[in-house]
Amino acid sequence: MTYDSVICGRLVTPNGIVENGWIAITNETIAAIGSGERPQADVVADYGDAYVLPGIIDGQTHAGSQIGFPGLRPTTRMAVMGGVTTIVDMPYDEPLPITTANLLIEKIAAIHRYAVCDVALYGTVPVSPDQKDVSGLIAGGVCAFKISSFEAHPLRFPRISNDATLALLEILSSSDLPLGLHNEDQEIVRNTTARLRAEGKLSAEFHSPSRPEVAELTATANFLELGAATGTHVHIVHISTPSGFRLVEDYRQRGVAATGEMCVHYLHFDAATDMPRLGGKLKVNPPIREGRREALWKVIEDDQCAFISSDHSAWPIERKVGPTIYDDAAGMPGLDTLLPVFFTDAAARYGADHAASMAADLMSARVARFFGLSQKGALAPGMDADIAVLAPGPVQYQSADVADGPGWSAYDGETFAARPVATYVRGQLAWDGKEITAPEGHGRFVARATRQAGTKTA
Repeated sequence: MTYDSVICGRLVTPNGIVENGWIAITNETIAAIGSGERPQADVVADYGDAYVLPGIIDGQTHAGSQIGFPGLRPTTRMAVMGGVTTIVDMPYDEPLPITTANLLIEKIAAIHRYAVCDVALYGTVPVSPDQKDVSGLIAGGVCAFKISSFEAHPLRFPRISNDATLALLEILSSSDLPLGLHNEDQEIVRNTTARLRAEGKLSAEFHSPSRPEVAELTATANFLELGAATGTHVHIVHISTPSGFRLVEDYRQRGVAATGEMCVHYLHFDAATDMPRLGGKLKVNPPIREGRREALWKVIEDDQCAFISSDHSAWPIERKVGPTIYDDAAGMPGLDTLLPVFFTDAAARYGADHAASMAADLMSARVARFFGLSQKGALAPGMDADIAVLAPGPVQYQSADVADGPGWSAYDGETFAARPVATYVRGQLAWDGKEITAPEGHGRFVARATRQAGTKTA
């Protein structure tokens, strides 16, 4: 038979690298996989020695935090430039967070209008959760819920109290959806920040001390106890310290459905050397810590991390250069750099082939399983033809080359060991290494496949 298209290269599969491999695609789906002589197809793309990975799934992005739903356009365009074929977007949109089924419907419509890659969605709750609204979001296809123990905004990003968190966990206990937490203790952070301000400690190196590890660990432990009381899957969406992952692992060993997520910037930067030179550009919450990077790589080696994400938030540079570090917005762009940064760092430690396999596992397969995206995350017949092609070779990164980015990046000037040269979203070429080729609206909303009672993923 003749397939719609065939993509050739070094296939990254769970069983290793397949040399001289090929993927045959028909009707947006992987129809067959093999090596050696390739089958007939209307279109053949041969990428030689480049790695052909399952499309990267970024499990934590913030597309609508600044301009609302239209933010899906630049966010998904940056995604495909980085080999990302699906984003899992957070619910804290401007002006209203996704707390009701009607708001979810509006966001799904925006995906089908603006997105060039596929999008799965978190839901959230107001300070007083409503069971009907939670049920409506689950029925509408959200893949997880997210709350915060720290108030960044009273309406759009509120603090959810312990009693409200417990009520939400009890509602979710009959489903398989995880509840994610932004894990910082509000009183500790606010009091510590006020003290440092009063002492005139206003520069970038005081960001981490203003939000100390104990604030992160206290919030994490509190949340894990609530999860233990209800049996609901509890997930920490970003852990900056190895002590946090050990805490999660302790609860998991006790039988609690608990997981922790790593953001790639915690593996790459160190506050001691990088905060003084990058300042507000490197401000994220929880902060990048000093002297934790090697121990966090050990977390990866010990398999105590659920998956790796970007926590992409593309603030304009004006929001990152305030009069003090406390006035700068938290978050940084990272969608287009997620795969090359991780591959570069992992290849230096473990070799290029192993780094490619790690990326396919930690940033695709595990993410798909975690969020119940059953058609994603693997190069296998019957799966969506989501593919990232990563070509090895040194390349210097410059954010000025990213047409849909904010014009700055903490990674500016760094040399990566590879770059994404093609991204396919359900079989359609979305990024050819130079230009975005998929139209707005090519992206689809991806609902969680299993939303009823069942075995919890942990």
